Amino acid sequence: MTFLSILCALLIEQFKPMRANNPVYAEVKSLASRIEAWCNAGHPRHGRFGWLVIMGLLLVPTFAINWFLARFNPLAELLWNILIVYLTLGFRRYSHYFTSIQIALLAGDETTARARLAEWTKQDTVGMEAPEIVRVAVETALLASHRNVFGVFFWFLLPFGPAGAVLYRVAEYLARAWNEPDHMRNEAFGNFAAKAFYWIDWIPARLTAIAFAIVGNFEDAVYAWRNFADRWQDETAGVILSTGGGAMGVRLGNSAEKAVNMPSVEVSMLDMIAGEAEMLPGEEPSVRALQSTVGLVWRALLLWMLMLLLLSIAVWLG
Repeated sequence: MTFLSILCALLIEQFKPMRANNPVYAEVKSLASRIEAWCNAGHPRHGRFGWLVIMGLLLVPTFAINWFLARFNPLAELLWNILIVYLTLGFRRYSHYFTSIQIALLAGDETTARARLAEWTKQDTVGMEAPEIVRVAVETALLASHRNVFGVFFWFLLPFGPAGAVLYRVAEYLARAWNEPDHMRNEAFGNFAAKAFYWIDWIPARLTAIAFAIVGNFEDAVYAWRNFADRWQDETAGVILSTGGGAMGVRLGNSAEKAVNMPSVEVSMLDMIAGEAEMLPGEEPSVRALQSTVGLVWRALLLWMLMLLLLSIAVWLG
């Protein structure tokens, strides 16, 4: 049933992708905002309490409905699982940005590519040249594919089922919503949300990296993972991006990002770190890397589905 639920949800999403501003997400965002307004008094424990309240409000009904349907109506349980996976997946949700950037760069229209990238990432893209646009687009796509697809798969496969998928997606959203906005960056309220998602995402991130390595250039992917993953400010992002870049033969990240977690060194050593990008495996990002990213993600998805199918067959035969 797990394999069938994911397969059906993926097929539905190919024809009817969920909009980023759909009513379900809007309600979750509204709930997160209200809980933050009610609970945020400047202490980390308030953030922990607010996080637990939101999870309780969303996970308990999800799990209870699934348990009830599993006992009395297996077909309804299947439909419920498909619905939850469909709501938590986002394989096609941001693909139009990526496609628009690719088309614009192929046409030599860097202005449009920068505009689409700014809409997607919410960052300043003024002055970005084509290689930088490609690099940021590839990095954003790899992280989005993990957080919207592969991480959801992992938690849905656990005994929690639909509740696990909801846990992952909501935890990912709270880690962003309570830490990334300007008015929340120095707030202790979001500390627990960030730490909770770090541990929730620890295993899925490494499984995604392993999948990228298997379906890509394995040796370069493993080399990049071992030697460069810890040089990103975000450890989880470093694992995924270094491995994904190595798997495609594309040089991701920049020297500033990789120097963040390095110990303090003398000025002469800082000059060496500034040239660290030259030591990374792979080529500078080009428009071709955008198509390589699409291929890598699709192959990783097929690998996950094949492994799930084999697991389902083994359970059925057993």
